[in-house]
Amino acid sequence: MRRVSAFVAALLAGTSLAAPSVWGQQNATSARANGITLNTNGSRLGIGAQDVTADRAKVLKLKEARGVEVTMVGDNTPASRAGLRPGDAIVEFNAKPVAGLQELLRMLGGTPAGSEVKLGVWRNGHLTTIAAVTERQTYLETPAGTIDFGGVTVTIPPIPPMPPLPNVSIDIPTIVAMVHCTSLGVDEETLQPDGQLADFFGVREGVLVKAVSHDSPAEKAGMKAGDVIVKVGDSKVASTRDVNVALREARPDRSLTVMVMRNRKETSLNVNLEDPRNMRR
Repeated sequence: MRRVSAFVAALLAGTSLAAPSVWGQQNATSARANGITLNTNGSRLGIGAQDVTADRAKVLKLKEARGVEVTMVGDNTPASRAGLRPGDAIVEFNAKPVAGLQELLRMLGGTPAGSEVKLGVWRNGHLTTIAAVTERQTYLETPAGTIDFGGVTVTIPPIPPMPPLPNVSIDIPTIVAMVHCTSLGVDEETLQPDGQLADFFGVREGVLVKAVSHDSPAEKAGMKAGDVIVKVGDSKVASTRDVNVALREARPDRSLTVMVMRNRKETSLNVNLEDPRNMRR
């Protein structure tokens, strides 16, 4: 395998060059099979080129902005063997004027590979004629395989198949809201009526006491973690919001009956409420 030149590597990588390469158009044989397209018999010079602009015409000392400026010459190509150089301006092709890059491409595309062509080249303020023998343009379009650019062979490894994705079971945790009731001094959580905890405590609904703060009204009344509050005063409770509403309706510094379910039995507790501003958790 021959070493791939920088401009061919850039072309293979999909990187746009400073100017397009003049390979010739597809006046060529084309074959397609299994997603692979092979194009042959087109002509190429092996240069990078761009249209001559008005600014570049001044630099190149051309009287008018026409022709194609050579920006790059590939190694071991018809252009390099003919002596073309970067900075040359191709203004004629077989004695026909060249207006720009697209016209040069069209002329190359209509020229059989292996033909000698006469290039009118503007160099250092003078017109000179350079003879070049075009080469066959061959390129292979394939997602994986071998691509041949004028004798430069590049092997592209096949893309490995995507491995099957494993069956992954993702356990998404359920967020359960637990709140702290300052008036009672407890951490509490609403029991789900269709959950296993409700069946375990022998209730249909209520508020589970998760923790009791030290020296709080709940602790002084004998409330314990694991109790389920089912009633506050005269109000049945099914959620932590119900407990807070019932406590807000009660006056501070007064006793309040709180019914809890303990060991699957109802227990009545007498809670002496305090001013929340004087309480510590």
